[in-house]
Amino acid sequence: MMVVHEGDYVELTLINADTNELLHNIDFHSATGALGGGGLTQVNPGERVVLRWKATRPGVFVYHCAPEGMVPWHVTAGMNGAIAVLPRDGLKDHQGKSLKYDKAYYVGEQDFYIPRDENGKFKRYGSPAEAHEDVQKAMRTLTPTHVVFNGKVGGLTGKNALTAKVGETVLIMHSQANRDTRPHLIGGHGDYVWATGKFRNPPERDLETWFIPGGCAGAALYTFLQPGIYAYVNHNLIEAFELGAAGHFKVEGEWNDDLMKQLVGPAAI
Repeated sequence: MMVVHEGDYVELTLINADTNELLHNIDFHSATGALGGGGLTQVNPGERVVLRWKATRPGVFVYHCAPEGMVPWHVTAGMNGAIAVLPRDGLKDHQGKSLKYDKAYYVGEQDFYIPRDENGKFKRYGSPAEAHEDVQKAMRTLTPTHVVFNGKVGGLTGKNALTAKVGETVLIMHSQANRDTRPHLIGGHGDYVWATGKFRNPPERDLETWFIPGGCAGAALYTFLQPGIYAYVNHNLIEAFELGAAGHFKVEGEWNDDLMKQLVGPAAI
């Protein structure tokens, strides 16, 4: 994730290594003109280009590779991310009062379409060009083989889990360049949520699940009130538990019995 402030100039150097085979560029949803910069950053293998643009709109935005004729192929190969353009005067609540946070985390959600052979096993290819026809067929089913956070199944679980302490406020910025998603923090909430990630708009409050349209990035603030493991998922639960769109927050601190207490433990009826 890139982070800048409203009014900053962003200077990008895009290098396409001479070992690559394909044309690349970059489309910033936060930029103005020339296909988000995509029209001015097309580079063949062995070339480089430098682009400068001004970040005029505060919010969290998607960026992705978008070469003509290959846009979905490149986006679903993981060539996307997000940029946060933070307001100069900070985040505000629905009444215009300042909001603060202790930590910020980025969750990049990605759908992959991996071809399978006649035995149902995932195929391997010697080059992108060799894979193109099969990948295109897999994409056109609109049925991903994987939906993951930060690049892989388990990308935000186990040793990669996000961390916090009771009483800390965390800003979660979540992007999905291609498909709709429905973030949900199991055991928590969205205290303040900008579902489409644009900070000039007042945030919604106390959400259980929020909707981020494909090609968009959202943001949510939550103050953790209990310790433990919180699952952060795409609440299309098939995509979360069968395809990989799930992560964990590990939260340390003291348990608050007033918020929740087991009155009677499991026992025979």
